[in-house]
Amino acid sequence: MSQESAVSPYSYRNQPSAISDGKAPIGVFDSGYGGLTVLKELVNTLPHYDYLYLGDNGRAPYGNRSFETVYDYTLECVKWFFEQGCSLVILACNTASAKALRSIQQNDLPQIAPDKRVLGVIRPTTEVIGTYSENGEIGILATKGTVNSESYPIEIHKFFPETRVYQEACPMWVPLVENNEINTPATDFFIKKNLHALFQKGPKIDVVLLACTHYPLLKDKIQEHLPIDVKLITQGELVANSLADYLSRHPEIEQRCSRNGQQHFFTTDAAEDFDNHATLFFGAPVKSRFVDLSPGKETVS
Repeated sequence: MSQESAVSPYSYRNQPSAISDGKAPIGVFDSGYGGLTVLKELVNTLPHYDYLYLGDNGRAPYGNRSFETVYDYTLECVKWFFEQGCSLVILACNTASAKALRSIQQNDLPQIAPDKRVLGVIRPTTEVIGTYSENGEIGILATKGTVNSESYPIEIHKFFPETRVYQEACPMWVPLVENNEINTPATDFFIKKNLHALFQKGPKIDVVLLACTHYPLLKDKIQEHLPIDVKLITQGELVANSLADYLSRHPEIEQRCSRNGQQHFFTTDAAEDFDNHATLFFGAPVKSRFVDLSPGKETVS
């Protein structure tokens, strides 16, 4: 069905067998494709749950947008998940986690959905990253928006106050990944350039965190240019382990998550284009549906 031919709004809640006994999938949100690397690890670690993924590709990237804009977009998407019946939403996006999560948790949830929860990817990462370092010297590679938010140094120091955190923004890495230019001279150039800048700031760094969900696709290439004794950490596995722990500690949320081992994908941009890119990030074929979040607009497939 083309976008133009759809005649009625899509609602996951209204699909046959979508929600039973008040249970619904775990929502996973990102501004685009990167959150699929997190979803991949969630499925690997917690395969029995259902997941609803939404990529706001029509308004991506979020990294260079203001705090207010990121907050507005993220809240709009969170509300969409709630409309689909989700009781738990994971912001699998570092920019959204840095710029919008706290406001949504503190100001919006008590008003619009006090019985639902929204979690991010920064805290599950920062509460354990210090355990990987032997000398307390940690490097962060991220988008400009995440670096400027200072979220990682602030949160890491809450859990590991003696650590020293050095950040480097890597603005070219996301477009290189999305253009599937992973094994090119340009990619080598920018990786070496950004790593050199990071180690100029912190020459004794022994742990490097990839604080962008796109960057795991560059992991092998980054590893080639890292000193052999430096650990390289990606977020997906850390977030998945944290979610497993969270669900075990919050049975009131866990019991509202459906368990059919299914994943459903949605995008605010062209579904066919999304599917072509998403398969690279998710590591398996993806078939998505288009959703229009504009006020008064229909959601189409």
